[in-house]
Formats: sequence, C-alpha cells, structure tokens
Amino acid sequence: MQLIHPTYFPSILSYALLTSGDKILFEISDFYEKQTYRNRLYIQSANGKQMLSVQVKHTHTDGKQLYKDVQVSNDFDWQKLHWRSLETAYRTSPYFEYYEDDIRPLFDKRFKFLVDLNLESIQTINDLLELEMPFELTDHYQKDYDNAVDLRFLKNAKKEPEIIHKFPQYTQMFLDRHTFMPNLSILDLLFMEGPNTVSYLDQIKNLWQTETVNISS
Repeated sequence: MQLIHPTYFPSILSYALLTSGDKILFEISDFYEKQTYRNRLYIQSANGKQMLSVQVKHTHTDGKQLYKDVQVSNDFDWQKLHWRSLETAYRTSPYFEYYEDDIRPLFDKRFKFLVDLNLESIQTINDLLELEMPFELTDHYQKDYDNAVDLRFLKNAKKEPEIIHKFPQYTQMFLDRHTFMPNLSILDLLFMEGPNTVSYLDQIKNLWQTETVNISS
C-alpha cells in the first residue's frame, strides 16, 4: 500500500508511484502546509516553468488546520485563469484537443474543499488513462505506518527528489526555447504523449524501484 497525499493534477513522479501499488492510502488528516503540491501544479509555458496555484481560504489557526478541512476560495476566478493558461501552453500540443472535453468540466465546477478538487483531478486522469486505482482516506494522523510505503514527502514542491534529473526526456512544447523540464504536472505528459503516458509512467516507476534498491543495498 502506498501512503501519499492527493495533490492537484499530481506531478509525474507522484502519479507514477500512485500506479505502483495494489492500493492507495491518501493522507488527508495531517496539518495543511503552504507551498506544497496540495494546491499547485507546474506546467511548461513559452516563458518557462509556470506555477498554477489554487486559491484557498485563509484561517487564523497558526498552521493547525487539517488538510481535509481546507476550503477553496472562489472569490477570485482562479479556475478560468488556470484553464486559459493550459490552453495557451498546450492548444497546439498533440493531444490537447483529444482530452479537453473531459478535463474542461473540472475547471467549471465549484469545489468547497481542496481535497475534493484534488481527488477529482486524479480520478479524471485515471478515467482518461483507463487506470484502476483503489484507495482509502486516512481518518486520523499517524506518524508511522507499518503496512504502507510512506510517500508523503512528495507533497513538497520546493525540494524535489534527485531522481527527477534521471527522467527520460519526452517531447515538450517549448524545447526550442527551454531545456527539458522533468516532473511537471501529469497534464504536461498527457497533452504531449497521450496514450503513451502510461508507458512513460511505467519507466519512471521502474527507475524509482531501481534507485530505491541501489540506495538500500
């Protein structure tokens, strides 16, 4: 079982590892932290790496708000901004038009809780890739789990695992302007590789398993 946070259209590494276990335990019962993949994703734009951040309601709990209780702020139309950014970056990509009718509704729907948005973003990708991903949600926080691979560290958007620099390259939209950017949102891979997304995720999964064995041996 994999223990991992549900994040907003997860990074490629996170998505690969989501597919590497028989069952997923989604961590939603820990304290919410800023500057994590919980409420952001990264894409490649003409100007470089671009962050798209979900607006959340701020509280006065000194960082003691549980992830599952964090609410989305819809005072600002961040969804329209995100979709416009995706269109600008990927409209001419090989598979944007193929998937846009399935993905667009998520940017029109209003969500109350961040975790619901994130879970639906994952389910949307699963449906498009025909992936089965049985999961459960945590109902309380535990520091240690004996029966799960703890991947909760992958929520950290500011400190990427070194392994991402070994990712095989795939064609990205702006390689004529920028170097290859590994571990962007799963959306970047989907719009560029389409059905080959699953094969690429398998490569990342195998790379992770190989590197993990080398580190532990």
